[in-house]
Amino acid sequence: MSQGAGGSGRRLLLLAGLLSALGLSPTSSIHVYTHREVHGTVGSHVTLSCSFWSSEWISEDISITWHFQAEGSRDSISIFHYAKGQPYIDDVGTFKERMEWVGNPRRKDGSIVIHNLDYTDNGTFTCDVKNPP
Repeated sequence: MSQGAGGSGRRLLLLAGLLSALGLSPTSSIHVYTHREVHGTVGSHVTLSCSFWSSEWISEDISITWHFQAEGSRDSISIFHYAKGQPYIDDVGTFKERMEWVGNPRRKDGSIVIHNLDYTDNGTFTCDVKNPP
């Protein structure tokens, strides 16, 4: 982290990872796209973009899960899950009441927004998309 001009702009580096969920055969894979790095300022918000492409139609059973691995940690935790047409935001933990679902699976978008950024938000975020037949 570095300070901006005048020491007032504290910056965060959030790494957005990607994870492709493979189907039963190589021709039915999902390609997931995220930004490699996302920067934010302490107290502000960032959008973690997650778009995906599949040669198959988007089923009603599509699921999208965001995981977070804190900087320096070996453990990853689930912080968001979308399934059966409903978003499920973690109601405990560090992202409680700071996360917003802005995605739309019909538009092949699984993006989230994290509000009120904190230093503890530094780490790797992974978007996992599954589109079962």
